[in-house]
Amino acid sequence: MAQTFTILYSDSSLLVVDKPSGWLSVPDRYDPDADVIVRDLAKAEGELYVVHRLDKDTSGALIFARTAEAHRGLSEAFETREVSKTYRAIVRGSPSWDSEVCELPLRVDGDRRHRTIIDAARGKGSRTVFTVLERYRGSGFSAALVEARPETGRTHQIRVHLAGMGYPVLCDPLYGSPEPLLLSKVKGKWRGDPFSDRPLIARTALHACRVEFPHPLTGQTMVVEAPEPKDFRATVIQLGKL
Repeated sequence: MAQTFTILYSDSSLLVVDKPSGWLSVPDRYDPDADVIVRDLAKAEGELYVVHRLDKDTSGALIFARTAEAHRGLSEAFETREVSKTYRAIVRGSPSWDSEVCELPLRVDGDRRHRTIIDAARGKGSRTVFTVLERYRGSGFSAALVEARPETGRTHQIRVHLAGMGYPVLCDPLYGSPEPLLLSKVKGKWRGDPFSDRPLIARTALHACRVEFPHPLTGQTMVVEAPEPKDFRATVIQLGKL
């Protein structure tokens, strides 16, 4: 039985879905058994053309084209940077800045773990604009809710830039710590059974919350938003109580 996905926008040219965490955008030779959203969507929506991708753990707005013509138009919009993407990330630590532009050069597939690395000599120009939305500080623990607007599209760009700045995304197994954020970590004076302690979030805490782009046929500016998923929102609410 095919998975049911939340459709954020649909017409005869394109489809925007709210990708759940845990799904690949397209098949991956490094993870051949993983769930793939484009493959599952095709069971209900018919043939779809991939326009861009979100990391497996990243949730949020993902665009597909329904026709070759729409695919050409959307791909050109991405190439000419007419597409604006906004993400929210929960990071470890409390940034000293309110807004910051990161331009660390990145080289994709730069090590044995197939990670994107910061490489001043061979990396490609990369730019992300960050804004701190909220800061959280508890006993021996600090975190922040950060908005990220990538102006280039390197693989894992937001995750690598944040880690390179000293504020890795929570629960990031490649560029930070894979450990889940437990309720006892953020709930003051935790007195619960340690065996019943549960993770608020156990996957990379990154969500694609908004995408703005020109419609491939009409040129009309499209703005599509994806609500924060349950695990992300629950984490923000609990951190807000610190």
